[in-house]
Amino acid sequence: MAYLGDLGGLFRQLGIPDALLLGNSLGGVNAYQFAARHPERVRGLVVEDIGAVLADDTSFTLPWAGVFPSREALAERVGPRFLPYLEDAFRQTAAGWRLAFDPHDMLASQAQLNGDHWADWLATACPALLVHGRESRVTTTAMVEEMAARRPNTRLVTLDGGHVVHLDNPAGFAAAVRSFLQEL
Repeated sequence: MAYLGDLGGLFRQLGIPDALLLGNSLGGVNAYQFAARHPERVRGLVVEDIGAVLADDTSFTLPWAGVFPSREALAERVGPRFLPYLEDAFRQTAAGWRLAFDPHDMLASQAQLNGDHWADWLATACPALLVHGRESRVTTTAMVEEMAARRPNTRLVTLDGGHVVHLDNPAGFAAAVRSFLQEL
């Protein structure tokens, strides 16, 4: 719930009454949960590759914790699959190289996120674009199809790419979002 409080704080700080929210993964859940609790503040949703029921195990990230002697050592530990998504989070410290976040915190956050969120997803009917990565290892086609079918005013777009569609297929993602925004 702290993430939702942060969103509310951002609205207050910017002095905006409402906005369209766009979020990938955890950010997508935060977007539709914020909309469920503050429907008057959300004009629309763009939810990228996340479902309404989550049961993910992110413990594979724990070996990324700590400080590494070089950028290359950290990159090797993260591995080629996740390196393109995490390189911007590499930080050099006096002790060596580390991630900008603690994987233990990521694991705790995921544990809080796991569960059934259908009530939140279905709580509003503002326009929504649900973007799914065809090669996603996180969100199934069946889940996003059910989400689109059950929630009014929701469009589903499936694009080439994985869980982080906006990085895997930036042109396709931008075109889908642009089209959605033009129809609002």
